[in-house]
Amino acid sequence: MGARVIEPNQSEPGSTRQQIIAAALRCFADAGYDGTSLNVIAEKVGIRRPSLLHHFPSKDALYEEVFEHLLSDWIDRIELLASDDSAGWERIERVLEVGFTYFRENPDYVRLLRREALDGGAHLGIDMAAVIGPLFDRAVAFFTNEMRAGRFRPHDPEQLILTGYGALLTYFSDAPFLEGLLDDDPLGPVRLAQRLDHVRTLFRSALVPG
Repeated sequence: MGARVIEPNQSEPGSTRQQIIAAALRCFADAGYDGTSLNVIAEKVGIRRPSLLHHFPSKDALYEEVFEHLLSDWIDRIELLASDDSAGWERIERVLEVGFTYFRENPDYVRLLRREALDGGAHLGIDMAAVIGPLFDRAVAFFTNEMRAGRFRPHDPEQLILTGYGALLTYFSDAPFLEGLLDDDPLGPVRLAQRLDHVRTLFRSALVPG
């Protein structure tokens, strides 16, 4: 399946359409695609199902819109980083901080992304790998060039990126489990600061030659 182009969201903040997207995100993140009905989403917005269907003709269409809305936001942030001319550790530190901040501010997106990954993209009309693939390839090329230039220690670039992805995303997606393990709120300000500092230190030690 070919990937569709992700267009910026055109709805005005606070509009009924935007309220539907926000409510759908929360519901899909909480109960998954199969566990969410359009009636529940409409009720959360304070409208009737026919009014919701005026904006989105089906649950599939709404689910795709929710995902594309989030993907376009994420891609916009990555593109801003890509336009930066910084190199070496300075750029990696910024990427880690932007990713960490985005996941912290969008916990529903983290859970929805995890659900979709487990389901193999069964409910999307887009090929996520095709959409994210160019960003992944650019990151691989960046690490390869930095390693060849001697600014980073040699590693497998693909595995390094996957490790970074897991180090950021898993912490947020597994927060309920971590709360019991740590006997503390993993999303509290102190724990979040500790986590970001640890991830930065870990990757700096792994990448920057002594």
